[in-house]
Amino acid sequence: MFPGTLRSLLVLCVLCAAAMAADDSQRGYNVRPAIIYLAPDASSTRMVEVERGREMSIVPGGAPAGWIHVLPTLKGGREVSGWMLNKGLVLGNTPNGDRILFGEAADSEAEASRRHGRKGADRDALRLYYAVYDLFPQSAMAGEALYRAADIQWQLEFSDPYLRRPATLVGLGTTADLDESLMKMVTKKFKGTKWAELAEFRLIDVKLCRDWEGMVTCPEKESELYEKYVREHPQSPAAAEALYDAAWRQAALVDMYRSGNEAGKSAQAKQRALGLTQRLLSTYPQSDWAVRAQGLLFMIEQGVPTYGNTVE
Repeated sequence: MFPGTLRSLLVLCVLCAAAMAADDSQRGYNVRPAIIYLAPDASSTRMVEVERGREMSIVPGGAPAGWIHVLPTLKGGREVSGWMLNKGLVLGNTPNGDRILFGEAADSEAEASRRHGRKGADRDALRLYYAVYDLFPQSAMAGEALYRAADIQWQLEFSDPYLRRPATLVGLGTTADLDESLMKMVTKKFKGTKWAELAEFRLIDVKLCRDWEGMVTCPEKESELYEKYVREHPQSPAAAEALYDAAWRQAALVDMYRSGNEAGKSAQAKQRALGLTQRLLSTYPQSDWAVRAQGLLFMIEQGVPTYGNTVE
């Protein structure tokens, strides 16, 4: 048994921790790199430099003017306790905090797209976009911010050479899967919005072959996945792209079946490709995908190969 005084102190600490977790005014994200010091003194030991978009909790208690005692969450979930200058930390009660975080995230995303842009800007953007949703879940920007965070994570993982998939459809025993957690969070938290529909479109990726290796099973199944998406989400911002993806796969099957001496299936694929392409042109005529579909339609009608050796 704890002595009475010690037991009371322990209960008080637990209650304080719970109050901190529940109070977003005591939790925030930094929008600029921050140095964490051992003491509230710039001449004291530098413990760590924290990147943009790291979550921090404010440690209760007094602090010298211009300083704040924080508990930042670092890579891998590790936490440190230290002091930072009281600048650049957006809290749950910061006026226009959602807009500040979103703007800084967009700036980091733009920086990441520049040649020789700031190293790590893409991951800064991911964290800052997520911070909008996490700290301001009722914000009108929350859905878009969470989707943008998920999309950046998706792109980063998709570019990882260790995530190469076999030609068989993903889900059949592969261990090299994408992390679907953020995308699935978008579909759950913002169901019925365009952000959820875009997330559903991205989630098709985990069911695709990474490399067809000449297997007709891959484009056959993938075309069905995209067509199913359009049936279920006809108003989605990604519907036109999904139709194009389905049409392109059917166009590829024209050549794949032909090379396999399956003339009947080749002819069927051609008709299906033409139908999907014309549907895209009539249903989404103002989309960029309609312009691309026009070129695809031309090649299908001309009998120009769209897959494999396209030089004749």
